[in-house]
Amino acid sequence: MSNTHSPSDLGNDRNESPLAGWTPEQIEQGKQWVEAWKRAGEAMEKLRAEELQKLDGYRAIEMLCGDYDYTVEPRAPKPYSGLVEQQYWFKKAAGRD
Repeated sequence: MSNTHSPSDLGNDRNESPLAGWTPEQIEQGKQWVEAWKRAGEAMEKLRAEELQKLDGYRAIEMLCGDYDYTVEPRAPKPYSGLVEQQYWFKKAAGRD
């Protein structure tokens, strides 16, 4: 299959198929190509699902951020939520404090 086409290769009629100039062999190759990518996509989706099921969240964080100890300062979770403070400021701004 050629990847380069001139405007005349595609035809001037808007109703004409872009494949009008393809040979039966090229059309068959195109169908095989589409089917191969369909199978590859299904296999890749299955692999992705398997990898997500096996994913260890702590290991993923370690891979992304390094093997720091997230149980001690400064990386340990805070004992309060920023959402609580945000709600406090919204309430104060609305004059309902």
